[in-house]
Amino acid sequence: MGEVYVGHDWAEDHHDVQVQDDQGRVLAKARLADGVEGVASFHALLADHVEDPADVVVATETDRGLFVGALVAAGYQVIAVNPKSTSRYRERHSTSGAKSDPGDAKVLADLARTDRHNHRPVAGDSELAEAVKMLTRAHQSLVWTRQRQTNQLRSTLREFYPAALEAFDSLSSPDALAVLSIAPCPEQGRRLSRSKIAAALRRAGRQRNIERRTLEIQTALRSEQLQAPPLVADAMSTIVAASVAVISQLQTQIAGLEHELAQRFEMHPDARIIRSLPGLGMILGARVLAEFGDDPNRYDTAKSRKNYAGTSPITKASGKHRVVLARYARNKHLADACYLSAFAALTASPGARTFYDQRRAAGDTHHRALRALGNRLVGILHGCLRHHTLYDEHTAWAHRLTLAA
Repeated sequence: MGEVYVGHDWAEDHHDVQVQDDQGRVLAKARLADGVEGVASFHALLADHVEDPADVVVATETDRGLFVGALVAAGYQVIAVNPKSTSRYRERHSTSGAKSDPGDAKVLADLARTDRHNHRPVAGDSELAEAVKMLTRAHQSLVWTRQRQTNQLRSTLREFYPAALEAFDSLSSPDALAVLSIAPCPEQGRRLSRSKIAAALRRAGRQRNIERRTLEIQTALRSEQLQAPPLVADAMSTIVAASVAVISQLQTQIAGLEHELAQRFEMHPDARIIRSLPGLGMILGARVLAEFGDDPNRYDTAKSRKNYAGTSPITKASGKHRVVLARYARNKHLADACYLSAFAALTASPGARTFYDQRRAAGDTHHRALRALGNRLVGILHGCLRHHTLYDEHTAWAHRLTLAA
């Protein structure tokens, strides 16, 4: 028997599947439990229709999770489909707006049978790359959570304690957290002596310019400001103390994840190549490895890697109308890492700086020029990984500098 095609629609506690032959005839369909029992039932469901797991093409909306990992490990061809694409496929045959899990399983089975060449297979990344991916995503989630908590703290301070905003540019800095932990309200801040402020700064790890920074903080905290009513100020100070405690704990956990992440990343054979590129340090380099994966056959060309990164632009053209836009439907973790690495490369690479300046001179905005630089750096990374060579400034930029001259 030839290939069979399976649509897999997942939920938290069950999985709907439909099996079709190459003519679209339904061979089997079922709702499977999650876990070991569900995987065993999946194998049994296909046992009567195919002998070689390589003849099974599974379309699913996720490339993560234990269930999908078990299918990849069993040797099935698993392709990942964006849920937005599934929605569009569903509308080909129905305009009523009806939706169900078994119905989505059928849509995915049809998709696997007719359009699998348009969708990427789930990459066979190594266990180490998967571990780095889990750590980097957890790390980035905590960083984003810290930023949200810091924004909330700033909003609270603006309402009743503006002197603290004058004293600290960054509310997540060790200095700010140390002082606000002992003086969460304006009255306590005004009463702080220089010795107490200096002691707090030392506990936070500051070793230089303690006296100067102490004087700056005391002057800001004792400046004339509007005051909130006592009861309101007391309630607000409780909120500040809680926010400071949360941010401090987040800082501790982020530092712990960074240490573990660095150890795992340095173990990977591609780490040295990735870190050789300008703008890619330990954390951003680990994110890039994690989100791209380490399957050597996943990206056929530099263009496909750029498309996955979301750094390459998209063109919308109809008649005489043509516009080039940034990709907004993309892997946000990877796009963020590429953007930040491009910004860091401006000071680390003369070639990158020249490329950015040329784009700016041509009329690009700062963000557009950075996206273009990030797109170029992704292409350079692809070449380095493909040929197993370290980044070289002259090789990467010499031809562009020659043309510019």
